Amino acid sequence: GNFMIGIIDCGGANLKSLTYALERIKLKYRISKVWSDLSNSRALILPGVSAAGNVMSNIRKLALEDRIRDFNKPVLGICVGMQVLYEHSDEENKTCLGLIPGVVKKFSNPKLAIPHMGWNMVNFLTSEFEDCSGHFYFANSYHAPIDTYSLGYSEYGERFSAFVKQNNFYGVQFHPEKSSKLGEKFLTKFFEMA
Repeated sequence: GNFMIGIIDCGGANLKSLTYALERIKLKYRISKVWSDLSNSRALILPGVSAAGNVMSNIRKLALEDRIRDFNKPVLGICVGMQVLYEHSDEENKTCLGLIPGVVKKFSNPKLAIPHMGWNMVNFLTSEFEDCSGHFYFANSYHAPIDTYSLGYSEYGERFSAFVKQNNFYGVQFHPEKSSKLGEKFLTKFFEMA
C-alpha cells in the first residue's frame, strides 16, 4: 500500500545500513528497480553509492528518469542520490536530473583529504529540523553549493549544502542511515513530514 517508502535500487548499493535504519524506526519499505513496485509509495529514497555517472546511467537504463521527475510526493536523495538531483555533476562530467538548479563540484582545497570522510557538523536552517543539528556521517568528494535551495550546511574547507530542497525533491549529502541516533531522528522527522 502507499504507507510504503520506495527505495530505488539504482545499482551497486549495499542498502543494508539504509534498510536497518528504516527497520529500527519502524518504517515499511520496498526496494525495487521496477517503477510499478514504487509508484504507490508515499515517498521515495534515491540512495547514492558509487559515482554520479553510474547512478545516472542506471536511472536511464531502468527508464526511471521521467518517473522520478514526475513523482509528486517527497523524494529524498542521499549522498550521490542528492547530487544527481542537480543539473550537472563535475564527477565524470554528467548531465543529471535537473530538478535543482546548479552544478556539483569537487572539493578544491589542496590541503584537504579527499574524500571528506567521517563525522561533521550539520547546521539546519529550517525550523522543522533545527533540533537535528549535530554531527552526521559523510563520505563525499563532491559537494553542492550553498544557495536558495540549501536547508542545511556543513563545512569542509568551505561551506557546502548538507540538506537541500526544491519543490518535493530533497537531498542530504550526509548518510543519515550511518549517523546513529541523530540520523534516525532525521529520518523519522523527514518521513513524518512526508
